[in-house]
Amino acid sequence: MRIISGKFKSRKFYPPADKWPTRPTTDFAKEGLFNILNNTFDFEELSVLDLFCGTGSHTYEFLSRGCTDITSVDKFPSCIRFVKETLKTLESSQYVNLIKGDVFKFVDKNPSSYDYIFAGPPYGMANLDALPNVIFANELLKEEGWFVLEHNPNHDFKNHPKYLLERNYGKTIFSIFSNEANSV
Repeated sequence: MRIISGKFKSRKFYPPADKWPTRPTTDFAKEGLFNILNNTFDFEELSVLDLFCGTGSHTYEFLSRGCTDITSVDKFPSCIRFVKETLKTLESSQYVNLIKGDVFKFVDKNPSSYDYIFAGPPYGMANLDALPNVIFANELLKEEGWFVLEHNPNHDFKNHPKYLLERNYGKTIFSIFSNEANSV
């Protein structure tokens, strides 16, 4: 895993491989997504929510690009430990609110809203298709924000009322949603 751009560009991190409960986004797909985001957002002004943060790959990418308001959520203690250790290495712990807990419980109880929300859930998760509805029902996304859901070709969100666009990187697909889906 490497950081694509920013002040930590080219830094590599090696999560433990033995029984690791994650599926990190490929560098190719992550680079494609961040090229789109780079042309849309001012990273230094964003409040970011990274759901199913796993290895912390998206969290580090936002930190590297100047974001200082990130909340990262994962239920696996090994993931939280790894992200915590990596944040110490990057001397950036103060910019990330790291939460060990179930994403759906967090979303239901969280009173905050965000400019950008990323969710990279396990592709086989039973309620993956419900995630966009849960995000919008809980009003987690700020008015002009984006919610990006990573999934495989087994899921299709093009008919969702908040669907904005999709980017396909092989078996990795990013569906992008917004409050004003018809604006782009």
